[in-house]
Amino acid sequence: MNIVEIENLGIQFGGLKALSGITFSLQKEERIGIIGPNGAGKTTLFNIMTGFYKPTTGTITLKGERIDRLHSSEISKRGVNRTFQNIRLFGSLSVLENVLVGMNNRIQDSVAQTILLTRRGRESEKKGVARARELLELMGLGDKADELSMNLSYGDQRRLELARALANEPEVLLLDEPTAGMNPQEAIVMIGLVNSIRQKGMSILIVEHNMRVVMDLAGRIVVLDAGMKIAEGTPKEIQHNPAVIKAYLGEET
Repeated sequence: MNIVEIENLGIQFGGLKALSGITFSLQKEERIGIIGPNGAGKTTLFNIMTGFYKPTTGTITLKGERIDRLHSSEISKRGVNRTFQNIRLFGSLSVLENVLVGMNNRIQDSVAQTILLTRRGRESEKKGVARARELLELMGLGDKADELSMNLSYGDQRRLELARALANEPEVLLLDEPTAGMNPQEAIVMIGLVNSIRQKGMSILIVEHNMRVVMDLAGRIVVLDAGMKIAEGTPKEIQHNPAVIKAYLGEET
């Protein structure tokens, strides 16, 4: 069953077409990798799917309901959450508080209001705190719940951002460069974490430059180049696709 349907999606900034004619679907519990050279439109696609941009053409449906004109907070309420290529944590908050803020994304107030609401409610919201601690344990951060997030190592910050995205219990999770900047060992740990959360029934889209990560995680891959989809298939099919090889290497095979 398809949980997300993207049809003829496009966006234009002034005279520049950043995306054009993008069509593909995401099934329940499926993992799709989105790859392509720099500037291909991968993060722009995520920004449209999460309501940061509004498309010029096309539609996005979630379980049959159009979401492409909704505000980002409404899309989050319906079960679509993301991480970012550049880590966006609240450095002056504790690790636990960062996850609790993620739970409040369904109520899209200002950052300051959200933080205040979270702090005032911590004692009474025992269920939320318990859930946050469960997610931190899952990410291997259980013993760092009271540390300031700014003091975490880079790899730990990446895992914290993933925990925060999971706090809203999404049905569809968008991971934007989840292993960016990680060393090989940290990347292996992240692969294991993504594999484990997929078993909880989530559908996952992954933008990633690390081809090993994509091949390990994705059952299907969509390839973008210059804002257009040039290929779609299994990892093995994509590895041997002439159009994909040309896009990355700039030469015919």
